[in-house]
Amino acid sequence: MPSSARLSTLQHISSPSPAPRPSARLRPLARTQPVTRIQPALRPAPSGPIVKWAGGKGKLLGALIANMPARFGRYFEPFLGGGALFFRVSPERAVLADRNDDLMNLYRCVAWKVDAVIQRLEAHRAEHSEDHYYAVRDHWNAEPRTQSAVERAAAFLYLNKTCYNGLFRVNQKGHFNVPMGRYTEPRICDREQLKAASQVLRGAELNTGSFADQVADARAGDFVYFDPPYDPVSRTASFTSYTASAFGPDEQRELATVVRDLTRRGVHVMVSSSDTPFIRRLYRGLDIAQIAVARAINSRASARGAVSELIVTNGYL
Repeated sequence: MPSSARLSTLQHISSPSPAPRPSARLRPLARTQPVTRIQPALRPAPSGPIVKWAGGKGKLLGALIANMPARFGRYFEPFLGGGALFFRVSPERAVLADRNDDLMNLYRCVAWKVDAVIQRLEAHRAEHSEDHYYAVRDHWNAEPRTQSAVERAAAFLYLNKTCYNGLFRVNQKGHFNVPMGRYTEPRICDREQLKAASQVLRGAELNTGSFADQVADARAGDFVYFDPPYDPVSRTASFTSYTASAFGPDEQRELATVVRDLTRRGVHVMVSSSDTPFIRRLYRGLDIAQIAVARAINSRASARGAVSELIVTNGYL
């Protein structure tokens, strides 16, 4: 894709003394391997994200698509979250994962039991009130093993649609602790969107587990998009509470090692991350682009605004 096709806000940064690019990444796709082709103007997306997720990539989609390979085999996304890029591209073959068990349970239930999820959501919509919200939240935290997969999925989606700022946050005990949001008429159940998402998700492998395990069998010509919890830009800016486990510097280093291993194997890789000196050092020698992105997760409106983020690729453009 020519550089002119990139967003005007994108600024490329040359890394000092870049390492030689391995020839493995230029290996062609096997003739028998199905190929997804990215067109300059993508067809209308069959579905959009069905959950609101902190750090979601809706506002970054243009830059991400501009930095994707023009063609690839399988699509991998081990930090799925809201899945904005996956739903936008809607690849025929995908391996999707997240370390949040309940999020992946939601996707599996929407893929294969969407009518049952809709039925339960409609019940939540009919009963929605402050008392109902906190009763569902308390039951969610106290008795997770007594709920069926569909009940758990519908409760997850209900809490996501009605909690403060759509923020999924858990404490060290794994308890969801976000208060109810102040919405006049929250859109708790969007039947059409859920059914459209169901069709897209049925073509994907939906897993829970470590990011390294999810890409272990990626082959030359496949595409992996990593969207990990961001390295904090300050001591007070860290938000990695999607699960009870942390994602700190050691995990960031492990991810960078996996990225370089995939590069040697000829796999196309893209990483989105915060713009910090630590992240720049980790990916020195790869292609790094900087972009300004509007973020609104902060509870104080005065602290919201454009922040600098990075898109790292391994030279396939």
